[in-house]
Amino acid sequence: MAQNVQQNYPRTAYILSLIAGILMVLSSVVVAFAFSVFFVVAPYHRMMYFAWPAIAFGMMSFFGFISGIIVLVSAFMLKSKPAESTTWGILIIVFSIFSFFGMGGFVIGAILGIIGGAFALSYNQT
Repeated sequence: MAQNVQQNYPRTAYILSLIAGILMVLSSVVVAFAFSVFFVVAPYHRMMYFAWPAIAFGMMSFFGFISGIIVLVSAFMLKSKPAESTTWGILIIVFSIFSFFGMGGFVIGAILGIIGGAFALSYNQT
């Protein structure tokens, strides 16, 4: 017979941070894909004018991707190790703020990450 064990973890912080991380990764992949298509489709003479902005957006999308992965990992760790919710909350907030420099998860992802991190910081394990 299966036991009904209720795990005690910050559900709201976990869900918001998970959604934020998914949005951050998704936005960086969409931007990277859009600019890679631009480089394939654009003629060579037009690429020369747009090379530096495209490289900058590529670097920003890479930074947003890394920030999103760290927020996702922190969200999963928040669920698996709720006793360390302060550490995971700080990581979620810091990398959600950093993600503003790298697409920010369509901006709403960064905002949800900051809110989820704040909920993780305010979590009291009882």
